[in-house]
Amino acid sequence: MTSTPSAVTTATSGQSTPGQSTTTAEPLPALQALTYTEIAAGLPFPTMISARPADGALFFITKDGQVWEFAEAAPEPVMDISDLVVNRGEQGLLGMAWHPTDASRLFLHYSDVNGDTTIVEYTDLDAAQSRMLLSVDQPAANHNGGTIEFGPDGFLWIALGDGGGAGDTFQTGQTTDDLLAGLLRIDVDGDPYGVPADNPYVNGGGAPEVWATGLRNPWRVSFDEGLVYIGDVGQGAYEEINVASASEPALNYGWNLTEGLHCYDPPQGCDTAGLTLPVVEVAHSDSGTCSITGGVVYRGTAIPELDGHYFYSDYCGGWLRSFLFDGSAATGLADWTEQVGLPGGVASFGADAAGEIYVLTNERILRIDPVR
Repeated sequence: MTSTPSAVTTATSGQSTPGQSTTTAEPLPALQALTYTEIAAGLPFPTMISARPADGALFFITKDGQVWEFAEAAPEPVMDISDLVVNRGEQGLLGMAWHPTDASRLFLHYSDVNGDTTIVEYTDLDAAQSRMLLSVDQPAANHNGGTIEFGPDGFLWIALGDGGGAGDTFQTGQTTDDLLAGLLRIDVDGDPYGVPADNPYVNGGGAPEVWATGLRNPWRVSFDEGLVYIGDVGQGAYEEINVASASEPALNYGWNLTEGLHCYDPPQGCDTAGLTLPVVEVAHSDSGTCSITGGVVYRGTAIPELDGHYFYSDYCGGWLRSFLFDGSAATGLADWTEQVGLPGGVASFGADAAGEIYVLTNERILRIDPVR
């Protein structure tokens, strides 16, 4: 159950240190509510937004195969690979990740013209300077996953769904010997990539790239302070958010034994021993929910009262909620939907270099801002 936020805390934007003479910022007025500011509109379905670590420049991708940069006046396309991308249904240009130390290296996750997952590195935002890292056969057009993200370990994490269909048609959820239905973890400096020595199946028992299994369609995955947050899209009844240590290998998130906190196959009496169950479950009967959109943890300065809170949504429900993970459970669940009133279904989240949160809908990019 979530509460409607009623913030009364007064925050400060500065700190004083005992024994030192410092200038302390005036306390911020109490947080009254959250709102949004429209940053861009009329876009061809933005799917991911990311700040380049080297300089903080903000980029986003659109499902049709374009990479955009926020210029001074308006966002501008800076690279176009649309001729390589199939853009239909759940397929398209789905994920992006900047190399954490080399500003010239951009990694993209897209559906190629055959519908297969493709991970490619580009240099200097030049479509002609590309290097294929990985191609994964997709037996159906849905459940492609979508996120690629450099983890706190410096390796590239790739989120892939179960191959599509319904009910784990291809029986990939509880297997470790294929690359579907889980999280992959690779070293981008290999040829074409390397496998980290501490991946759980590097010496056998599964595909060496596999880090975790049991995910149906992990559309959006993010990291914060050594934790991995996973929004995994459910089948027909429940959506889920999983949180786990990013350094713990071989976790099994349950699909298709479970959907959310409930048994799926079998529908009763499933053995959940050894599974990593979600910290948040959302029923499809809750506010039109049907497809969870995993989000990001807030680390900005405009809303210090919400530092460490994870924001997430649902593509069909369009609501906006948050929680604080205390190390074992989701606490302080809050529903901001009525206050913020997001226009349209939420497709993705991201953050700028300052840690402020952005929300992507079918054609808009919005920033979450405080009302004081």
